[in-house]
Amino acid sequence: MLTLKHLRLIEAIYEFGNITRAAAHLYLTQSALSHQLVLLEKHYDVLLFERTRPMRLTPAGERLLQLSRAITPSIHEAERDLARLAAHQPVGRLRLAVECHTCYDWLMPAMDEYRMRWPEVEMDLVGGFHADPIGLLEEDRADLVIVSEPEANRNVVCEPLFRYEMQALMSRSHPLAAKAWLEAADFASETLITYPAPDRLLDVVRRVLKPAGVYPERRQVELTIAIVQLVASRKGLAALPAWAVVPYLERGYVVARPIGAKGLWSGLYAAVRQGDAERAYLRDFITLLREQVFMSLSGIEPLG
Repeated sequence: MLTLKHLRLIEAIYEFGNITRAAAHLYLTQSALSHQLVLLEKHYDVLLFERTRPMRLTPAGERLLQLSRAITPSIHEAERDLARLAAHQPVGRLRLAVECHTCYDWLMPAMDEYRMRWPEVEMDLVGGFHADPIGLLEEDRADLVIVSEPEANRNVVCEPLFRYEMQALMSRSHPLAAKAWLEAADFASETLITYPAPDRLLDVVRRVLKPAGVYPERRQVELTIAIVQLVASRKGLAALPAWAVVPYLERGYVVARPIGAKGLWSGLYAAVRQGDAERAYLRDFITLLREQVFMSLSGIEPLG
């Protein structure tokens, strides 16, 4: 009855202190994780967690946590060794490309961890901004790309990573800061500060402003911190991922508001070539990406 899945469940709940965050980390729904926990407790007729805030391990839960920490690293190492020995899964190179400027914040720590797991894999970043990252796969110039839309291409497999909210940023003294959320018309007389990306990659433009016939003045800036500084100086508004601006919000540099009554949500995917989709070293990197982001980013959710 006791499996590696159960041990991961114990570690995740212990790490995050609640079912919601643990479920997101494991890429499960909250109800599915709760059900698994209840079944495990019923099977052994013990309580593994006290239902407090945060949830606390019982002595039985502590025992399983000790077991997980003792054997899980060995299991993962054995799985990687088996992949290395498998003739049909040769270990090679992993060239990465991204289409979003803010991805590097969480991509770099994942790459550092991955190098320790797969030291024989040659990793590289395909530099620069890429308006057509899928083309890099097709031209064999990259092996994995991070994209915001799943590709309808039979030669490409897109693995969901996570969904996140895009929020409008403004100066603390801006009149729009008094609103609970912003609508398209609120941007009409403002300057919209964005990364130098085509409109099809700017969700606020493609999904909110253009459908409403709103075309504000535009200003393009390369760096996130530069965008934040311009917003703080009342030079315009911006729309950035909520997780990317948490440090600036906590320091009070700017304020953020939802875009639309239900918020503006986007997603990210890891795209690989169909022929590479089952390579163990590539799949392990995608798994690691999911683990890293749900441990380090706030306000994100599983992407079905």
